[in-house]
This record gives sequence, structure tokens and C-alpha cells, in this order.
Amino acid sequence: MSKVEKLGKVIGRWFTLLVILWAAFNYILPKTSLWLVPNISYLLGIILFGMGLTLRIEDFERIAKRPLPVIAGTVAHYVIMPTLAWLLCLIFQLKGATAAGVILVGSCPSGTSSSVMAYLAGGDVALDVSIETLSTLLAPIALPGLLLTFAGKYIDIPTTSLFLSTVKIVLFPIILGVILHTIFGKKIEKITHVLPVVSQVAILMIVGAVIAANHANLFTAATALVIPVVILHNLSGYALGFLFSKLIRLRDPQRKAITFEVGMQDSSLGATLAIKYFVPAAAIPSTIFSIWHNISGSVLASYWRTKSNGEPRVIRTELNEV
Repeated sequence: MSKVEKLGKVIGRWFTLLVILWAAFNYILPKTSLWLVPNISYLLGIILFGMGLTLRIEDFERIAKRPLPVIAGTVAHYVIMPTLAWLLCLIFQLKGATAAGVILVGSCPSGTSSSVMAYLAGGDVALDVSIETLSTLLAPIALPGLLLTFAGKYIDIPTTSLFLSTVKIVLFPIILGVILHTIFGKKIEKITHVLPVVSQVAILMIVGAVIAANHANLFTAATALVIPVVILHNLSGYALGFLFSKLIRLRDPQRKAITFEVGMQDSSLGATLAIKYFVPAAAIPSTIFSIWHNISGSVLASYWRTKSNGEPRVIRTELNEV
């Protein structure tokens, strides 16, 4: 095992704590990461490029051959999370940029760390990655449309610009990564072991930048309700995702995968778009979500792993099994 792989395992083990400590550090010393604010989209591009490098044509063929659980999980994600966000804004009477920020993070594709949580919990990793891939590829259309539907009354939504930016930030890096993996094959696979470290560092840099940009408004009366809203949003997503997968009679590993895929969001994308197109305050829900869902996901994965009395292992059941 190389030093980079060892470093990646250490960072992965303590990633949630690192996110919390790094966020606190940048709240106290915001100038540390303030220079990163204009470069957040590039950092997200690096993360998604890394995701593309790990994908193969076979991953897309798997979706095409056995699409039903993948489509069901993706639809559940894009129905449950935006609707929950909208309802929570009504219940807690959130307004303006804060409400738009909650709905924005709820309209994002599945979170990149969900596959890690599914693996740790003994879930169906193949299904998890397939839903994550499909929801990310659909983001340029789904995200602006959902924002216009649910957040249009709170803030002006530049749907065309959002679409073009999401294509540029999300699709281009992934497609480029897939192309390079297809062309160079095993040569690319030799360097994929460094990708988790690169992605983790990039996520930390994005969190630091968003905290730095919002440090003056992070804990104010106007944003005091964001923390309980984000917690309820995430936990309700887990619960409804699990209930949905149980209603359609999926097996236990698949239920775990869909639970994480529904409840965990690509909050880095939410923070990036909030800063680019709205005001810094709209990025606060995404930032808090980024910290919280790593905590809740780790706890849930640990609970499921303990309950199954086993070490984490890759589950790759057939996607059409129920």
C-alpha cells in the first residue's frame, strides 16, 4: 500500500472530524480560505473529474440493462428531497436567500460520499454508484427546473445560466474523465488510488471557502433556523428513502443504498452555485448540510454495520433483483 493510499485511509476515517475542525478554523480565521471563493467551481470540477476517471462504459451499460431500481432511486431522490426542502421552508417560515439555499441543496444530485456510506453499511454499492451517476448526469435539467418550481417565489432563478453552468461544472469533467479512462484504461486505473485524497482535500477547501465567505452571517438570528432545518431535511430524506425502497420491495442491501442516495446531497455543488448566482447567505444551508450529512451518514452506516455483525464489504447484487 502506497503512502498516498495510507493517507487517504487516515483522512477517510477522520474526515467528518476534519470537516468540523476545518470549518471552525475558517470561521475564526476567514482570511485563510477567502482567496478560494472565486475558484470553488474549479475545485468541484476536480472532484467530478475524479468521479469520471473511476467510471467505465460498463457502468453505463449496467444502468441501461437493468434500469428499474436505478431509475426508481433517482426519481425518489429528485422528488423527496426538493419537496421536503419546500415543506420545511413553509413550516419554519424561511424567506429569501435562506429559503432558496435550502431548496437549492435539496435540488442537487446525490452526494459523492453516499457510496462510501453504502459500502460501510453493507449496502449495494453498484446500485448506489449507478443512482449517483444518473442523478448527476440529470442535474443540468433537474436542478434549474426544481429551483424554478419550488424557489421561484423566494428569489429570481437564472434558469438558463444555471443550466449552462451545471453542464460546464458537472457534465464536462465527468465526460472528460470517462473518455480518458476509456482511452488509457489500466494506465488511468494505476492513479485512481490517489483520487480519494484529491477529492477529500477539494471538499475541505470548498467548505473552508464557503465558511470564510459567510463567517459574518453564519450564526445570526436570520440563519438560526437553518441548522434544525438541515438536520430534519437530511434525516427525513433517510427515512422516506428507506420507506420508499421497502414499499417497492427491494432487498436489504438495495434499501441501504437508496436510503443514502436519497438523503445525502451534493452540497458542494449547492454551495458553488449559491455563491456564483445568488448571495453568500444562500450557500449556508449547503455548508451546514455538508458537515451534518457526513456525521449522520457515518452514524447510520456504523449502526447498520454493527447490526449485521460484519466488516464492510462490497455488495454488487443484480440491479433487477427485488
